[in-house]
Amino acid sequence: MTRQTIQAAEQPLQKIFCDDYLFSIPSYQRPYAWTTEQAGELLDDVIAAWNQAPPMQEQAPYFLGSIVLIKDPQKPEADVVDGQQRLTTLTILLCVLRDLSPDFAQHAHGFVCQAGNLLLGTKDRYRLRLRERDAAFFETTIQQQGATAKLPDAPDARGLPDSQARIVENARLFRARLHDFTPEERQWLAAYLVQQCYLVVVAASDQDSAFRIFSVLNSRGLDLSPADILKAEIIGAVPPPQRDAYTERWEELEAELGRARFAELFGHIRMIHRKQKMRGTLIAEFREFVPTRGDPMRFIDEDLVPYGQAFEAILDARFETYQHASEINALLSHLRRLDNADWQPPAIEVLARRKQDPAFILRFIRDLERLAYALFLLRADVNERLQRYGKVLEALQAQGDVFADASPLQLTGAERRDVITRLDGDIYTETRIRLALLLRLDASLVAGGADYDHPLITVEHVLPQTIPPDSQWSRDFPDPAQRETWVHKIANLVLLTRRKNAQAGNLDFAEKKSKYFATKAGVTTFALTSQVLSEPAWTPGVLEKRQKALVEKMREVWRLG
Repeated sequence: MTRQTIQAAEQPLQKIFCDDYLFSIPSYQRPYAWTTEQAGELLDDVIAAWNQAPPMQEQAPYFLGSIVLIKDPQKPEADVVDGQQRLTTLTILLCVLRDLSPDFAQHAHGFVCQAGNLLLGTKDRYRLRLRERDAAFFETTIQQQGATAKLPDAPDARGLPDSQARIVENARLFRARLHDFTPEERQWLAAYLVQQCYLVVVAASDQDSAFRIFSVLNSRGLDLSPADILKAEIIGAVPPPQRDAYTERWEELEAELGRARFAELFGHIRMIHRKQKMRGTLIAEFREFVPTRGDPMRFIDEDLVPYGQAFEAILDARFETYQHASEINALLSHLRRLDNADWQPPAIEVLARRKQDPAFILRFIRDLERLAYALFLLRADVNERLQRYGKVLEALQAQGDVFADASPLQLTGAERRDVITRLDGDIYTETRIRLALLLRLDASLVAGGADYDHPLITVEHVLPQTIPPDSQWSRDFPDPAQRETWVHKIANLVLLTRRKNAQAGNLDFAEKKSKYFATKAGVTTFALTSQVLSEPAWTPGVLEKRQKALVEKMREVWRLG
């Protein structure tokens, strides 16, 4: 009977992409899903940790995370239970570095492909094999030498399955980012990647053990969170006579926020003090940059509790003050619709530190909302966002004029112009943007704002994406190019509180208004949709006028000039 084993070790990539491992992604795994934001973040983090010069042994190591494998310790074959996104992205990065660098291409290829041996009777084998449906594509598009120099163009990639499109997009991103590096810089970066970048490899010889490890690593609430560890350190440093009282304060706040939110709070407090993206672990950076040990009671009184209360007000959009509360909470509601929480640390800082000045808070949150939506519309990545918000925090804490034109809180002229351009573009195709933006626009059209308390809100077209050839649509929009120009713009979009019925969506305009856009009571919830109901016809002229008015409205709301 084979003895079951579990092994765990921290290893550099040169010991992972080597003959000791032949990785396979089992068919039950989800497809490759990392976007350019996640892949770009990985590259940025590696570059930030890299010192950009030899000798390599003096470079600080960088931790890339962990992977969980099913692997017989005597054999190289390894099924990847957790970590395929990292392994795939790192392979793409190695292949791009290889194909951009003829001088060390063969050396880099050795980390991608295991060379066959005539005496041993073995053939060349790629060190990572994706799921069956993506494996051949990955080999020909990425792993073969020179493959990433011949990537499909963007239009060609659109017809690919999502996993393969992500592979191409990330490879194209890496090529664009590394193209302007000198040959020496690419060589040093590749050397740093394989010598000084580490993964924790957890290998179990049987499937049950591997899945059990994966579950433990990914189960919420079962393991100690950084907040639990920091609690032991901080409360432990409180003098015994006061310890019970401060333990009670700590636990009351945790109960109010809930365990998950409370854990998030510590990441925001770290950002408020550090004002940069996290490079190490939360615990390590918290210990280094947040003053807790010297005066733990002061930390709880002046940081943890006020920041926690501000965080709760932000999450629930229920900030209480004697003036401007409704306006501030409306802006917080708009901010909560964004697809990231990177804006929260500056908001927490202002609500906690300037609570007695609601006029300042209102002005700040109004400008923060404008900045956050601008970065959202311009698709700034996480590194750009955190760098910008870090500068906002610096200006706040330095008591600078955050409302001056040169402040990082304010938009530059170029940013304002770029936001207008995006507003005037094909918003419907921006799937992560369209709903939040249209709700923000709709609220701006309602005097006193609006409250959207609906379990389901969808974005729908007025002019359909596909029109019947004998319909009124084909007579009002006879030019296909003209239809293509307008179909995805803001002017042609409405908000509904129910799922689209595909057949009703292609009705002529008069029928569509009565059967599709209007409610049983005859009144729609949304100003954007109500405006459409008041139009007798839907023509290019109506769209042009409406587009101009809606873009102008957001130009006015966000002071875009």
